[in-house]
Amino acid sequence: MAAGWLTLASLVFYGWWNPYCVPMLGASIIANYLLGGYLQRNPSRTVLILGIIANLVPLIYFKYTVFLLTNIDATFGLDWEIHEIVLPLAISFFTFQQIAYLSDSHDGAVVENDFLNYCLFITFFPHLIAGPITHHREMLEQFANPENFRPRFDNISIGLTLFGLGLAKKVLLADPLGAEVSPAFAAASAGEGLALLDAWGTALAYALQIYFDFSGYTDMAIGLGLLFGISLPPNFDSPFKARNVIEFWSRWHMTLTRFLTAYIYNPIVLRATRARAEAGKPLPRRGRMTPGTFLVLVAYPTLLTMFISGVWHGAGWQFVVFGVLHGIYLVVAHGWRAFKVSRGWTLDDKRPLPRAAAVLLTFLCVVVALVFFRAPDVPTALTVLGGMVGLNGVVVPATFAELPLFSALVDRYGLEVGAGQFFQILDWAMIIGLLAFVWIMPNTQQFMLHVRTALGWRARPAWLQAALPAMTWRPAPLYGIALGVLCFFVLMRTFSSAPTEFLYFQF
Repeated sequence: MAAGWLTLASLVFYGWWNPYCVPMLGASIIANYLLGGYLQRNPSRTVLILGIIANLVPLIYFKYTVFLLTNIDATFGLDWEIHEIVLPLAISFFTFQQIAYLSDSHDGAVVENDFLNYCLFITFFPHLIAGPITHHREMLEQFANPENFRPRFDNISIGLTLFGLGLAKKVLLADPLGAEVSPAFAAASAGEGLALLDAWGTALAYALQIYFDFSGYTDMAIGLGLLFGISLPPNFDSPFKARNVIEFWSRWHMTLTRFLTAYIYNPIVLRATRARAEAGKPLPRRGRMTPGTFLVLVAYPTLLTMFISGVWHGAGWQFVVFGVLHGIYLVVAHGWRAFKVSRGWTLDDKRPLPRAAAVLLTFLCVVVALVFFRAPDVPTALTVLGGMVGLNGVVVPATFAELPLFSALVDRYGLEVGAGQFFQILDWAMIIGLLAFVWIMPNTQQFMLHVRTALGWRARPAWLQAALPAMTWRPAPLYGIALGVLCFFVLMRTFSSAPTEFLYFQF
């Protein structure tokens, strides 16, 4: 009964924006459920491939048709009149989930096959719109146990706390940053060059915007799930604290990384490994790969997987560049790790200075890639990046020029002093303060260290929590009052401001 009501509520939630999308989602659910059942009884690689293609066709049509036609039109000068196609919400999320279900049905890994639970697995509203991308095994087992749906005070208190914290990140941090970022990218898109400080302010502010936005949505999804007795998998774990890009992707959109690794990267590597074995070529020992072996077993699978990741995020050449750029980062990181192993060097230098340098370098690489992720096209991203390397000059805002450090630089190098188009001293103070917050403070999972939050997840305590026990949440009146006050300001901000930006519409 509870699963039925939740499924119905989730369909109403999904159709609230556009009811015409609900029949397509329903047809997809029924078709994949039936096909999954067939594959469980009659495993067939041909049927599996046809099922995957059938799932990808609507995704390609809705998400990539305009992009493909626009590029064909521009290449051949056909002067077509191309109309926009409305993208159904969350089509990438539920398509990936159902492809994984079909693949595991074919492999005999599906152990629970109740239709109502499958419907809820796909439509469960807390994760439907912005993730996490759930796996059938971890969700169907929970839905099959009616005890999970019984109201529990601990689930309600933890869920409300997580939801309130996530909503605060979205409304109080991410949205104000977005209001600063959008005009700067709009100016760059119009061909206006950004000076050095404005370009860096734009890139850093957007990195923080998507960080708090994605973190906030993850917290809200997990919190909403707990309100109904369901634990969602972890999806975000302080990725800006990562020491390399390999670690970054194990912390950022963790369920997407899990899917790409399990259903794209691993099959490519497995096929290449089998081909080597059939050719009588043994696998190399750790750290002893030849360049050719590294290319086949590491570089090619990584680049292809990240290319697919980039295209999944959106239709545009900027997303292709974003994916390929991260693929290159990962190949370099894996190559550097293999080189260190071959030399017998330690992989994890725990000294503070090298560790901080590694985190900073990783962060800068991520910021560069995020410029492509946010820009409406590649030329706009290149304009912003050109400003970041000083191609558009250095203009010191007058508010900065009054500070001793900047006044000395202005006098010594004869820098131009101007009004400062986008980012003033208070904006930079906010950016620096939020970066310090990200790098120093415990994340939400660490703050909720002693209670169950994400599925199967136990966060490691932050160093600050040992010195300040108040940094760890407990079900006490003080924390309840603080959360209530915070949520009051969040609601006041929500009702008094313009509609917030939904970054995941194109997914």
